[in-house]
Amino acid sequence: MEKEGERKTPILSELDNKQHPAGRVGNVDDIASMILFLIDDKNSFITGANFIVDGGMTRKMIYV
Repeated sequence: MEKEGERKTPILSELDNKQHPAGRVGNVDDIASMILFLIDDKNSFITGANFIVDGGMTRKMIYV
């Protein structure tokens, strides 16, 4: 039996997903997509910006 800290995929409830404005909890692919966007040569004119990849939780700022 795995311990909670060793679990590869977290157990998420429906409430976990519903509380995010995006309708789901983020995952590593969401961060990877932002990185791929930034390293693409087509986006080389971006020289300084803050990108928030949080499914809207910063705006909501309410956690259950």
